[in-house]
Amino acid sequence: MIKKIFLCLCLLIGGTAAKAQCGAENDAIKPGETLSYELKFNWKFIWINAGWAKMTVNETTHKGQPCLKTDLQSYTNKKIDFFFKMRDTLTCITTQQLEPLYFRKGAEEGKRYTVDEVNFSYRNGKCIVDQQRTLYGKTDKKHDEMLSILLQARSYDPSDYKPGVKILFSMATGRAIEKQTLIYRGKENFTSEQGVTYRCLVFSLVEYVNNKEKEVITFYVTDDRNHLPVRLDMYLNFGSAKAFLTDIKGNRHPLTSIVK
Repeated sequence: MIKKIFLCLCLLIGGTAAKAQCGAENDAIKPGETLSYELKFNWKFIWINAGWAKMTVNETTHKGQPCLKTDLQSYTNKKIDFFFKMRDTLTCITTQQLEPLYFRKGAEEGKRYTVDEVNFSYRNGKCIVDQQRTLYGKTDKKHDEMLSILLQARSYDPSDYKPGVKILFSMATGRAIEKQTLIYRGKENFTSEQGVTYRCLVFSLVEYVNNKEKEVITFYVTDDRNHLPVRLDMYLNFGSAKAFLTDIKGNRHPLTSIVK
């Protein structure tokens, strides 16, 4: 779940080959951006604080090329650790045009620790994906080829989207390439616990079980040029969870989505 959240936060609207075969102008993200989140879990109709997450964007060099490095750290607090311990660190390296180059997830979840890695390369309009998962000292590797996918969603212009439009994309997870569907739900205001009201674009990541649509994650993204995720609703097999943005630093553009 955390992996899908992170990849969707980077992809969000999914960059498909039908829209672009090369990089796009990055209009939303700049190095130094830091987003902090509070995680909450629903337990028998009671919402309890479950942990924290922090997402940062910095400059880096990858194979001699200037790039952007996005990190997400998420962890549960001691009360939740008793039921389910989570210590996840995810890293995504992209070009300045937000083309994916490398992804890694190190996850301590419950009693197991896994490392997923994905390397991306490009040739003849195709994206070559080398994936591997390491669990209990054993590494499984996969080599796939797919149409180019781009982590540039936050720079897309959603002004022409109509509620109900579906955005299809492929997601490399370390084990497989999965087909994903995001649905644009429309606009909605969201008021944070700090009393700030944001005008948001709302997207749902869905799965299809027996041809029936199943909501997985709902994203509330600021309706401004930053496209910052301010709220996430996650529907789990054993309950539900939410993540709320609590602090913003280094945003590229003014937060014009704040409702005065």
